[in-house]
Amino acid sequence: MRPEIHWLLHFCLDNDLLTSGQVSGIVSNLNPSTDVHACSKLLSNSGWIQDSAFLDSAVEASIQNTQDGFELPAIPGITTDAPLLQDGVGEFPDFNEFDGLNDADLRAAIEQVFTSCQQMGASDLHITGGARPRIRHHGRIIYLSNAPLPDAIARRINLSLLTEAQREKFEAEWDLDYALSIGNTSSGSTMRFRANMMEQKNGISAVYRIVADHLMSLEELGFPNADNIRKLLTYHNGIILVTGPVGSGKTTTLASLVNELNRTRKDHIIAVEDPIEVIQHSQECIVTQRQVGKHTKSFHSALKSALREDPDIIVIGEMRDLETIEMAISAAETGHLVIATMHTRDAGSTLNRILDVFPPSQQNQIRAMTSGSLRGIVCQRLLPSVDDGVVLACELMVNTTAVANIIRDGKDTGLDTAMQSGKKAGMRTIKESVQALLDEGRISPEVAAENM
Repeated sequence: MRPEIHWLLHFCLDNDLLTSGQVSGIVSNLNPSTDVHACSKLLSNSGWIQDSAFLDSAVEASIQNTQDGFELPAIPGITTDAPLLQDGVGEFPDFNEFDGLNDADLRAAIEQVFTSCQQMGASDLHITGGARPRIRHHGRIIYLSNAPLPDAIARRINLSLLTEAQREKFEAEWDLDYALSIGNTSSGSTMRFRANMMEQKNGISAVYRIVADHLMSLEELGFPNADNIRKLLTYHNGIILVTGPVGSGKTTTLASLVNELNRTRKDHIIAVEDPIEVIQHSQECIVTQRQVGKHTKSFHSALKSALREDPDIIVIGEMRDLETIEMAISAAETGHLVIATMHTRDAGSTLNRILDVFPPSQQNQIRAMTSGSLRGIVCQRLLPSVDDGVVLACELMVNTTAVANIIRDGKDTGLDTAMQSGKKAGMRTIKESVQALLDEGRISPEVAAENM
């Protein structure tokens, strides 16, 4: 059963619109290929649920919750288990044996887990007390063991990866964000992970985001309009934004853009990240990477300092607050090329997010500044493909004269029209990208419908 349908049935059950018996009957007779829209129509046609407005909103919420990766809620009589890792896929050690390992053997076993995650293309590894160890692979949760990890073992695994300073900080604050490097003795290289660790009701919990082991080109990432994106990198001032929901590959795209600049220009690049995920070695450019919390106290203080460090290009790992956004726009106006990421779904919501953080008295000024300094917005999503992988859907907005006028005048409703008529500049909407993937047979009609 698809997770969207699981959410839909949960909402119906939670609002007393279906009984447990009705839910069990639906599930037992449901065709595996049925999508959430067909299930909603079935509920309506059967007469069990006559509130069409509720069904529409429940379907939308179900799709959104699935895309955001929320854990499926419990429904009586229905299992929410993700599949167990199949034999022969990855060489993962037996977590049941971790308890008897000494420190050296435990470290070796952990490194094997990380190596297998990277080799099979997993995006995240979860090590949590009271829960089964699991990975996320192409957006799906897959368990690595049948048994939950006792908190004592999960705590020993996670804490063994920390330095003494990191351990002290975690024990004092009960939360920790850090970048993890692990030596891969078989290849002579190192693996890098973005880690988050926290305390929760069942004990310790940590998630390790696997960083790609090599820098990829825009073409390798799946951008069909890579040359149009490269044109944005030829500017010597202005701001370029890379946006998308959590887990959409923004960091990987940002690293690819920096690598492109590093190879083709002779400039000073200052990157501020939290934490540093992809190491960029100076090539034609001088690359300075700073980590928030380790090399600087905040994005804002790092940007303020960066302007005195003779930068040509400033890279911001994430624009989160008013001060950072204001500083980025100002730097873009004063002769620097700024590249940053934001958690927004498309070009329109990105522009709204930038404006909404400012008080009303400043918004006209910010509109004018943004219309002049913005170079382009790259929005991306990773969609499940028909071959059980993921494919990139991307939107590109280039700041043409028409777009600049829309931003300055606040006529956001005309943005889609301007983008559709800006194909010569390489512009495309997310809907056009999804439609192209559907036409190529790379995604299913259900996935297309959820993302149009």
